[in-house]
Amino acid sequence: MTPGTQLHDLTALEQAAAVRAREVSPLELVEHALRRIEALDPGLGAFLTVTPDRALAAARRAEHRVARGGELPPLLGVPTAVKDLNNTAGVRTTFGCTVFADNVPTVDDAVVEKLAAAGTISVGKTNTPEFGFPCYTDNALAGPARCPWDRSRLAGGSSGGAAVAVAAGMLPFAQGSDGGGSIRIPASINGLFGIKPSRGRVSNAPLGGDVTGLGTNGPLARTVRDAAAMLDAIAGPVTGDPAWVPPPPPGETFLGYADRPVGRLRIGRHLESPMPDVSLEPEVRAAFDDASRLLADLGHDVEDLPPGLFGPDLLPAFERVWTLSGTLLPVPPGRVGELRPLTRELRARGLALSAQAAMEALTALRLFSRRFVQATASYDVLLAPVTTMTARPLGWFDADGDGAADFERQKRYAAFTAVFNVTGQPAVSVPLHWTPGGLPVGTMLVGRPADEATLIGLSAQLEAARPWAHRHPAGWD
Repeated sequence: MTPGTQLHDLTALEQAAAVRAREVSPLELVEHALRRIEALDPGLGAFLTVTPDRALAAARRAEHRVARGGELPPLLGVPTAVKDLNNTAGVRTTFGCTVFADNVPTVDDAVVEKLAAAGTISVGKTNTPEFGFPCYTDNALAGPARCPWDRSRLAGGSSGGAAVAVAAGMLPFAQGSDGGGSIRIPASINGLFGIKPSRGRVSNAPLGGDVTGLGTNGPLARTVRDAAAMLDAIAGPVTGDPAWVPPPPPGETFLGYADRPVGRLRIGRHLESPMPDVSLEPEVRAAFDDASRLLADLGHDVEDLPPGLFGPDLLPAFERVWTLSGTLLPVPPGRVGELRPLTRELRARGLALSAQAAMEALTALRLFSRRFVQATASYDVLLAPVTTMTARPLGWFDADGDGAADFERQKRYAAFTAVFNVTGQPAVSVPLHWTPGGLPVGTMLVGRPADEATLIGLSAQLEAARPWAHRHPAGWD
């Protein structure tokens, strides 16, 4: 460590290297992270549950492994956290819902097990909206996750708590999940790099179903290399998964792709949305055009995609499929009234669908996916906005208590991301732009199916051309 460097200044990979070199101990890293959380979280809302005793015990076990020597896990001793939509055995898991305020699972999700096997140490559960439905993070248990760049604004969602924890320097990286933009949106709002992996890249075992195929787990980090390292840790199927993609070739890693030139790419600018009459705020359009110019300056061929990729039936089909998840919420009938207005609205819509309507919607999305991927197959990467507006003020979506109106505002705000949950393509948010007022605005890159390698390599090229990891919100030091 260089003089003046604080532990939270180090990337996840730098922390792991310092542990292996015995320059810092896992206990020091975890204690530092817990102090940061205690000091910063009350004003930011990053966590629903903090688990200091468990984290410190895991740090001591990690120290014993270092002392014994031998081969160590790649991320041994690095603090992280788990989104509160993911089950953690023996740790309160609320799904952002008061009905589950005291829920303690007996099993870990596969992604939790894999993060632990890689040596990371979870310090708790990050804030998420009720069952992850909204593209912002707020609930009755912890309140809103606030953007550390402007605490009067929402941090995005549904991985808002994870993003805040990383952006504020509580953690070097954190796990999130994305069913309609829930990694990319908070990454964009908080100035981070986030990866929504390909469908089947990361297992949703043991309880996560794949009926809609929309949701997946992925990393949020301050650097491309840290995110790639987490993806290496969590990628891979569990026996019995309904979908999986081939792993990288033998000897290859996602981290390795971050250090490999990508060559000259054909990049399609994508400004069409299934949401009709969508327009971009000037600062969002400026971020998109700025990213286009930077890619062209780096030698890539950047051109507009042809229009007409979306038919009028796509958005209604997606809405129906999105509401289907609400039909399986394990909420006792007598406690449905405790759900937030948006959750009640989406649940009611899903329960009102006939079996035929549900199957027609699922089929429509599958047919669209095939046509879209075929129509854009000649492009190496697509470039699109993440959101249509900058970070929204607290209460902007739901202040009127109307779940249907809340949903309409979200559709207009997050009009681009969900398409790629439907197609299952990998997508990232890259933090290349800040407004004159100091708000981050990310831009989305989308890869061919199962081609995270190109996205990671291109993102690393952009990061080298215009570094962002040195940019911190107030309160960092």
